[in-house]
Amino acid sequence: MSEPADPRLRRLLGGDDLAALRKRLRRRFERAPTDGDVGLIRIGGLNTAEHAALALLAGRPQRQAASMRVDVRLVDAALRRSGIAASLRDALERLDGPIDHLATRRRRLRDLWQGVIDGCHDADLAAFLGSTAGIRLVKRLAGRDPRATAELCRRAEAVLRHLPAAGVSRSQLAAEVLGDAHGLDNGQPVASLVLAVRRRLAAGADRDDDKPAAGAAERTRDTWAGAGVLVNELARPALFLNLPVSGGEAGGFRYGEPAYLSLRSLLRAPPGWDVSGRDVFICENPNLVAIAADRLDAGSAPLVCTDGMPAAAQRCLLTQLARAGARLRYHGDFDWPGLRIANHVMRAHLARPWRLGASDYLAAVRAAPATSRPLDGTAVQAAWDQALTTAMARHRIAIAEEAVAASLLRDLDDR
Repeated sequence: MSEPADPRLRRLLGGDDLAALRKRLRRRFERAPTDGDVGLIRIGGLNTAEHAALALLAGRPQRQAASMRVDVRLVDAALRRSGIAASLRDALERLDGPIDHLATRRRRLRDLWQGVIDGCHDADLAAFLGSTAGIRLVKRLAGRDPRATAELCRRAEAVLRHLPAAGVSRSQLAAEVLGDAHGLDNGQPVASLVLAVRRRLAAGADRDDDKPAAGAAERTRDTWAGAGVLVNELARPALFLNLPVSGGEAGGFRYGEPAYLSLRSLLRAPPGWDVSGRDVFICENPNLVAIAADRLDAGSAPLVCTDGMPAAAQRCLLTQLARAGARLRYHGDFDWPGLRIANHVMRAHLARPWRLGASDYLAAVRAAPATSRPLDGTAVQAAWDQALTTAMARHRIAIAEEAVAASLLRDLDDR
């Protein structure tokens, strides 16, 4: 802290009438180069009192002028000889408090932030913080405080060390790792940082433009699910029919009867899917599963239902099947939301279209009753068949998946 101002200094440069001049001089020191050397400065727009004060400091004759060049080194020397202050900067600090050297502060902050990154032992977190988006997020989460950021990263690393998990609930993970069962709730800084790192690892799937932006909560559940962490694990279980597993039927469910598996079951005790090299069919609507069970019973080929845009359990099941070597084939409604879902399933899970081309649509239109539902809404490009979008836009007729069940059942008939 600077020493109190000498009375002579107050008479020379103090007072309200010279406050604006002192502020301008302080700004020069604040914006000085990295070495802090100011050297020669020129100050314009001076009034009579301000010019007189600078003239006394610089040992110049008193005369009226609107500007003055000041050699700061000479002023520093004069102040030291008089014993009033050690320098012009010292004089200004004695009168109005410490001067913040911006270059020094930026360098200090830069070193502190670099220390935060260097202090990360988790490679994925360090890589994320090395990106512009990563450092921007962590600064926002920690209130731009490097020390708070270091603590946030330490806690995030502790969570990341436990990922991927094997079907642990989010609250249990938070309690065991952070000592707070709500420490990973939505909006908590540690949760936001952990989710950002995990999404970066799965960037391809998370940047799917065909998934509705409104699914923020669903996206969060899916990201946790991808890391083996359960959030609302009993919501929207995955519906399927006749999925074979190694050594028996999935979860004890018998063939020919539709069955469900929750996200909890899929993550905690994933079945050993016996589907390598086999076609596994995917439909959008649960009614088709019921129709296949009624008509084909145990003779139906494996069938999975997304129940609209697939949620966490459906996505988890499709991912497991793809990894087990299944050839996924997808069918859905011939309407714009149906194409959006199909784009997502084919892109995220590398599924192929199943009777979902322009020729299939045109055949369905020819057989459709006159009272068919009109096709409303904004057109969606079918990534696998541009002619399909063109045909649908021309005929403007929506075809429900159940309306083409007969053709789908021919493919599903595994008897």
